[in-house]
Formats: sequence, structure tokens, C-alpha cells
Amino acid sequence: MAAQNTFIATAHAFTELVDAVPAAGLAGAGLGDWAVRDLLGHAVSAGLAGVVTALGRPATTEDIATPEAYYALAKTVDPAVVEKVVALSTADAQEWAARLGERPAAQVRQWAGQAVTAVSGTDPDALITTAAGGMRLAQWLPTRTFELVVHGFDLAAAVDLPFEPPVDALAESAALAARLAAVTGDGRAVVLALTGRRDLAAGFSVV
Repeated sequence: MAAQNTFIATAHAFTELVDAVPAAGLAGAGLGDWAVRDLLGHAVSAGLAGVVTALGRPATTEDIATPEAYYALAKTVDPAVVEKVVALSTADAQEWAARLGERPAAQVRQWAGQAVTAVSGTDPDALITTAAGGMRLAQWLPTRTFELVVHGFDLAAAVDLPFEPPVDALAESAALAARLAAVTGDGRAVVLALTGRRDLAAGFSVV
């Protein structure tokens, strides 16, 4: 239940952040070409509503065994496929931004409640259908916590608000990023950077 408890605590922290976002800030710059409302739409879609959807679609095979393998898959497919997925993600973010409206806090809290209920009532070993294929809930859920943590920081920076995810969520997300770096060939660079031996290249990202 560790992954589930961490996700639940992070979902609560994220909704508290959204509660504090001023309506006037939603039209501001969010992340890249996204406005704040688009960034919020993506975070809700990926980190909350997507959890509800996935848990409602049982899988019969385990295609991806670890959280880092889930993200690493994007680096092994045709770049044209990745480009198409990014375009679909932007369209999805905009669609969710429209669904959430100008005062999204109440709807975000409802989605968080549904996600928490779904997660709480599911066996950690349950096989569910994710965007990358069948996965155990306990292995996929850290990727959703990661989405909430990272995009929570993005949102907080965009609207100049504090965001303090649970310590367990920070530790889990940092460990996931490090493991992803290791399996995709950037482990050495990350270890050297984390121990003060060398700076990472400008714009470096594990995802």
C-alpha cells in the first residue's frame, strides 16, 4: 500500500495548491506554449482522471514491470510516434482546461476524490491497462504521483505559490527520475550532478 498511500497524500496536496490558484492567473503562461489552465488540465487528466480510467480497465498481461520502464518506452519508439503523442497530449490538456472552466478548484477536488477512492479500493497487485500496456497498480501509480509532483511544481512556479508535496512523494519521484536516468543512459551524469561533481547540461531532462 506504500505507493497508494503516497499517491493519496500527493493528490490531497495538489488539490490544496489548486484551491489557492487565483482565477486571474489561469490565463497566464504555464509551461512551454501552455497557459496555466492548460497545464492544470494536463495535470488533472494525467494524474487524477487518468487514474480513475485506468483502474476501470483491467489488463490480462503485465507488459511493463517498473515505473521507469513506463517512461523509458518513449525513448525506444519512432520519434514520429512520440511527436504524435505530444500533439495529442496538448489537445487533451486544452480539452480538460475547457472542462474545468474558469474556477476549477471544485472539479479538481471531485476528480481527486474519485481517484483516491479508486486507488484505496484496489489491490496493489491488480493488473490495469495503462497507455504503455498492462501494469501492476503498485508499479504504475508512482508515475501518477510523479506527474502530480512535477506538474504541481510547474503550476506553483507559474502562479507564484508555494507547493510542498509529501516527503515520501518527493523521495519516490526523485528515485524514479534517477532510475529512469540509469536505464536510459544518463545515470552517470545524474549521479555526478547529485554529488556535486559535475553540472548537468542546460535543458537536461530525464523525460
